[in-house]
Amino acid sequence: MAELSKPLVKKISDLRPLYSGITLTVKVVDAKMVAPKGRQARISECLVGDETGMIVFVARNDQVGLMKEGSTLILRNAKIEMYRGSMRLAVDRWGHIEATEPAGFVVKEDSNLSLIEFEMVNVVE
Repeated sequence: MAELSKPLVKKISDLRPLYSGITLTVKVVDAKMVAPKGRQARISECLVGDETGMIVFVARNDQVGLMKEGSTLILRNAKIEMYRGSMRLAVDRWGHIEATEPAGFVVKEDSNLSLIEFEMVNVVE
Protein backbone atom coordinates (compact mmCIF):
# COMPACT_ATOMS: atom_id res chain seq x y z
CA MET A 1 0.00 0.00 0.00
CA ALA A 2 1.34 3.45 -0.93
CA GLU A 3 2.24 5.77 1.91
CA LEU A 4 0.10 8.90 2.15
CA SER A 5 1.98 12.13 1.58
CA LYS A 6 1.85 14.82 4.24
CA PRO A 7 -0.31 17.83 3.41
CA LEU A 8 1.42 21.03 2.36
CA VAL A 9 0.41 23.54 5.02
CA LYS A 10 0.86 26.96 3.46
CA LYS A 11 0.12 30.63 4.00
CA ILE A 12 -1.52 32.77 1.31
CA SER A 13 1.74 34.59 0.52
CA ASP A 14 3.40 31.21 -0.27
CA LEU A 15 0.94 30.34 -3.07
CA ARG A 16 2.15 30.10 -6.66
CA PRO A 17 0.45 29.21 -9.98
CA LEU A 18 -0.60 25.57 -10.34
CA TYR A 19 0.09 24.59 -6.71
CA SER A 20 -2.09 21.71 -5.51
CA GLY A 21 -2.54 19.57 -2.41
CA ILE A 22 -2.46 22.64 -0.15
CA THR A 23 -3.96 22.98 3.34
CA LEU A 24 -4.77 26.52 4.51
CA THR A 25 -6.63 28.19 7.36
CA VAL A 26 -8.40 31.30 6.08
CA LYS A 27 -11.00 33.89 7.04
CA VAL A 28 -13.75 34.86 4.60
CA VAL A 29 -13.49 38.60 3.94
CA ASP A 30 -16.22 38.91 1.29
CA ALA A 31 -18.46 36.64 -0.79
CA LYS A 32 -20.60 37.30 -3.85
CA MET A 33 -22.69 34.97 -5.98
CA VAL A 34 -21.72 34.62 -9.62
CA ALA A 35 -24.39 33.45 -12.06
CA PRO A 36 -22.79 31.97 -15.17
CA LYS A 37 -25.10 31.96 -18.20
CA GLY A 38 -26.72 28.62 -18.96
CA ARG A 39 -25.28 26.76 -15.96
CA GLN A 40 -27.16 25.19 -13.09
CA ALA A 41 -24.17 25.21 -10.73
CA ARG A 42 -24.07 27.64 -7.81
CA ILE A 43 -20.80 29.56 -7.83
CA SER A 44 -19.56 32.20 -5.42
CA GLU A 45 -16.38 34.24 -5.71
CA CYS A 46 -15.05 34.86 -2.22
CA LEU A 47 -12.16 36.90 -0.95
CA VAL A 48 -10.34 34.84 1.69
CA GLY A 49 -7.16 35.60 3.56
CA ASP A 50 -4.77 35.10 6.43
CA GLU A 51 -2.15 37.24 8.14
CA THR A 52 0.04 37.18 5.00
CA GLY A 53 -2.45 38.21 2.28
CA MET A 54 -5.68 37.53 0.40
CA ILE A 55 -6.79 35.57 -2.68
CA VAL A 56 -10.05 34.92 -4.55
CA PHE A 57 -11.57 31.54 -3.66
CA VAL A 58 -14.10 30.00 -6.06
CA ALA A 59 -16.79 28.16 -4.08
CA ARG A 60 -18.97 25.71 -5.98
CA ASN A 61 -22.38 24.20 -5.13
CA ASP A 62 -22.41 22.93 -1.50
CA GLN A 63 -19.31 24.99 -0.65
CA VAL A 64 -21.25 28.25 -1.20
CA GLY A 65 -23.17 27.84 2.08
CA LEU A 66 -19.92 27.81 4.11
CA MET A 67 -18.72 31.12 2.67
CA LYS A 68 -20.06 33.55 5.26
CA GLU A 69 -18.23 36.82 5.84
CA GLY A 70 -16.06 36.59 8.97
CA SER A 71 -16.09 32.79 9.21
CA THR A 72 -12.83 30.84 9.60
CA LEU A 73 -12.34 27.79 7.39
CA ILE A 74 -9.77 25.05 6.88
CA LEU A 75 -9.28 24.27 3.18
CA ARG A 76 -7.82 20.80 2.68
CA ASN A 77 -6.31 19.60 -0.60
CA ALA A 78 -6.89 23.01 -2.18
CA LYS A 79 -5.38 23.99 -5.51
CA ILE A 80 -4.55 27.08 -7.54
CA GLU A 81 -6.48 27.53 -10.78
CA MET A 82 -5.49 30.16 -13.31
CA TYR A 83 -8.24 32.42 -14.69
CA ARG A 84 -7.37 35.13 -17.22
CA GLY A 85 -3.79 35.20 -15.99
CA SER A 86 -4.57 35.47 -12.28
CA MET A 87 -4.61 32.93 -9.47
CA ARG A 88 -7.82 31.60 -7.92
CA LEU A 89 -7.96 29.19 -5.00
CA ALA A 90 -10.35 26.22 -5.28
CA VAL A 91 -11.24 22.95 -3.57
CA ASP A 92 -12.50 20.26 -5.93
CA ARG A 93 -14.20 16.96 -5.14
CA TRP A 94 -10.93 15.51 -3.81
CA GLY A 95 -10.63 18.24 -1.19
CA HIS A 96 -12.60 19.28 1.87
CA ILE A 97 -13.72 22.51 3.52
CA GLU A 98 -14.54 22.66 7.20
CA ALA A 99 -15.61 25.47 9.48
CA THR A 100 -13.40 25.91 12.53
CA GLU A 101 -13.01 28.13 15.60
CA PRO A 102 -12.43 31.83 14.83
CA ALA A 103 -8.78 32.42 13.98
CA GLY A 104 -6.64 34.73 16.08
CA PHE A 105 -5.11 36.49 13.07
CA VAL A 106 -6.09 39.69 11.27
CA VAL A 107 -6.30 39.38 7.48
CA LYS A 108 -3.64 41.37 5.63
CA GLU A 109 -5.95 43.20 3.24
CA ASP A 110 -3.31 45.19 1.32
CA SER A 111 -1.85 42.12 -0.42
CA ASN A 112 -4.30 40.45 -2.84
CA LEU A 113 -2.51 37.72 -4.83
CA SER A 114 -5.41 37.52 -7.32
CA LEU A 115 -4.52 41.01 -8.55
CA ILE A 116 -1.10 39.82 -9.75
CA GLU A 117 -1.22 38.96 -13.46
CA PHE A 118 0.85 36.02 -14.68
CA GLU A 119 1.84 35.29 -18.26
CA MET A 120 2.68 31.86 -19.63
CA VAL A 121 5.98 31.90 -21.49
CA ASN A 122 7.26 29.13 -23.75
CA VAL A 123 10.98 28.50 -23.31
CA VAL A 124 12.87 27.22 -26.35
CA GLU A 125 16.14 25.40 -25.67
